[in-house]
Amino acid sequence: MSVDDRFTKENLQPRPDAPLGTRNEIVTGPVSDWADDFSHLEPEWAADPYRIQDDLRERCPIAHTGRFGGGWLPTRYEDVAAVAYDTEAFSSRSIIMGNFRPPREAAPIGGSPPISSDPPFHHDARRLLLPAFTKRAVSRREEATRAYCHALIDAFEGRREVDAAGEYAQHIPVRVIADMLGFPLEDGPRFRAFIENSLEGVNRPPEQRRAGMELLFDYLIAQVRDHVERPRDDLTTYLIEAELHGQKLTPQHVAGTMALLLIAGVDTTWSAIGASLWHLATNPADRERLVAEPGLLPTAMEEFLRAYAPVTMARLVKHDMQWRGVPMKQEDWVLLSFPAANRDPAQFERAGEVLIDREVNRHVAFGLGIHRCVGSHLARMELRVALEVWLERLPRFTLADPDAVTWSAGQVRGPRALPLLLS
Repeated sequence: MSVDDRFTKENLQPRPDAPLGTRNEIVTGPVSDWADDFSHLEPEWAADPYRIQDDLRERCPIAHTGRFGGGWLPTRYEDVAAVAYDTEAFSSRSIIMGNFRPPREAAPIGGSPPISSDPPFHHDARRLLLPAFTKRAVSRREEATRAYCHALIDAFEGRREVDAAGEYAQHIPVRVIADMLGFPLEDGPRFRAFIENSLEGVNRPPEQRRAGMELLFDYLIAQVRDHVERPRDDLTTYLIEAELHGQKLTPQHVAGTMALLLIAGVDTTWSAIGASLWHLATNPADRERLVAEPGLLPTAMEEFLRAYAPVTMARLVKHDMQWRGVPMKQEDWVLLSFPAANRDPAQFERAGEVLIDREVNRHVAFGLGIHRCVGSHLARMELRVALEVWLERLPRFTLADPDAVTWSAGQVRGPRALPLLLS
């Protein structure tokens, strides 16, 4: 089979008789008690998950829910770490907790390798991506990223109010990832629609979610075929030509990895940039100190990542078991709340406070275990450059309307609307 023949729509579609996975009823609605009825899709979770997590850590460190077909939420650092490192008891074949489970036959590869892969496949699939995300490779993207941040702020000329989330934070990772993959830079609005369906639309009926995923993979197929016809030096061409165990990657592997980079590489960084700007807008002393001491920014940035870690990952329980006092069942979800782990007072001194000069800060914003974020160097570069340019160009800003700030629901949390007044 030629490279071109691998990437047809037929090759990337499930068989007509392929199972969609376990289906559950739509599960949003008021929470009766977060200890035994939690839901990460509710507006109060999006607005302030930390209060809920702190309460659970005190009275019920591993919460349960009957929603989503059953799931668990550890809130202590030690429990989150234990699950993250235990690949024998917990599978990564689906990392988004919702009303749909992919079939167990999807392991060990999963739909978006390597993040959806279990050992031993995971190791080699992850290794394929490492060259693109080394510090040296990332450093070559810094100049263009900085120039783009300046261009975004240039567009604010003459305005007193801007949406720092919608007009600044979200555009930066979109541009960086589109450039890495060799996608049209003007397709940013399409990327945001794909992200919303994948990460925030998890309560939709499985058929509706599947239709949204088909739109994503139709787009990816078009991009792959364009690269087959016109190869260039980017990550898409690299994946098309890459080999694993002596064979070219399957079309599902290529498209799944591209989907991972497109979705996870955008929303997580966009959220981290926005949350950092929200903090500085609501804490003028920290903002003024960073403007006066720009050399403190790398330290402050790590604290923002700790305090406002955007990502929560999911695992699936492989078999019935008693786990640290709770009766986990096969196919139960486990939500790995890295934000909760980062605010555990047993792990961090003054865990609930944001200390921009915190020196000892072994946060887990990028995860733990074999699935620790392969793009952490890239995310750090984008976050640092975005904040450096903003503070250099716009050193004085406040919230235009605190009630107008909105936060995303689901497993990636960050501002979706962040209106700021510039002065």
